[in-house]
Amino acid sequence: MGIFDRLMKQFIDVIEWVDASNNTIIWKFPRQDNEIKMGAKLTVRESQVAVFMNEGKIADVFEPGLYTLNTQNMPILTDLKSWKYGFNSPFKADVYFVSTRMFLNQKWGTQNPVIIRDAEFGPVRLRAYGSFNFSINDPKLFITQISATNPDFQTEDINGQLRNIAVSRGMDSIAQSKISLLDLSSNYDEISKLITDKIQPDFAEMGLNLTKFLVENISLPPEVEQALDKRSEMGIVGNLGAYAQFQAANAIEKSAENSIGGNLGAAGMGLGVGAAMMGQVGNIFQNNQVAPAASAPPPVAPPPVPEAPQYFVVLNGKSEGPYSMEQLSGMASGQSITAATLVWKKGMAAWAAASTLTEVADIFNNMPPAIPG
Repeated sequence: MGIFDRLMKQFIDVIEWVDASNNTIIWKFPRQDNEIKMGAKLTVRESQVAVFMNEGKIADVFEPGLYTLNTQNMPILTDLKSWKYGFNSPFKADVYFVSTRMFLNQKWGTQNPVIIRDAEFGPVRLRAYGSFNFSINDPKLFITQISATNPDFQTEDINGQLRNIAVSRGMDSIAQSKISLLDLSSNYDEISKLITDKIQPDFAEMGLNLTKFLVENISLPPEVEQALDKRSEMGIVGNLGAYAQFQAANAIEKSAENSIGGNLGAAGMGLGVGAAMMGQVGNIFQNNQVAPAASAPPPVAPPPVPEAPQYFVVLNGKSEGPYSMEQLSGMASGQSITAATLVWKKGMAAWAAASTLTEVADIFNNMPPAIPG
């Protein structure tokens, strides 16, 4: 190998970056004091940007594409170096590749509970967590403000700062949204949008673009969740008297089911106990009123009005009814029924002629005779 061949190996003629990671943001091309040959090939792949830096100053920026380096496509570096047109000698420059891909599923979350004042419940401690996506929007700004001369800058190097911004601005957005604690879980999309609008300017100051921000969970302290569960149970129960009667009815039904196939005496006993329970519960919770204090005299109330008997009659060989006494009187006046018509009411063992029931027979005894002629 001749001297000329050895000298040529000191020159860099191919510049490229094949990114095999999913978290590298900035990667510096390892020049190691080798000079870049004028006319070298520069390959910038999709989702990449190549930034040339001369003596600590950013010079030319190359978008995705294949380039042959010369003074025509490096105008800023040409001016900084005071190169004349047609300069062909090797040169030294730092080359930084910037990944402009979207970095997904970056986690954020509150390390400690954050106190939020709710209009209904007052001060409440909240925890929240989720994820966000970001990308490099301004490579030159990001290098000058954040990564500087770091030759291998990764998402872990900036995630802490981004999480702090997300938590600080995010919890402010939740408080300013005035959304009730009970409605937070059903408004995650709205809250995510509010937080995105809130923290997007902070990302832009670093040359970043917040592409998506997601709220995955907002949780309350366990004791507050238990109190809300109790409140929900009370809301479901509603009318305590009706709830107690419903429970007693279920007890009767269970007793009847358990008695099927057993002796009828046990079934009757179960039903009797259930009925007694319902009567007692109904008395306790009637109208959802609390019993008066022991010192107060008991309220005086009239006894319940007795229920008027209802009658069934046989008309044209069919059972019809029930009818009240007034309705039977009208039917007798219209001769729809007679003293021989069969009637039945609750408590009777069998059908009987109307004339055999005292209260019904009086209807016919008090009717006027037929008009003569």
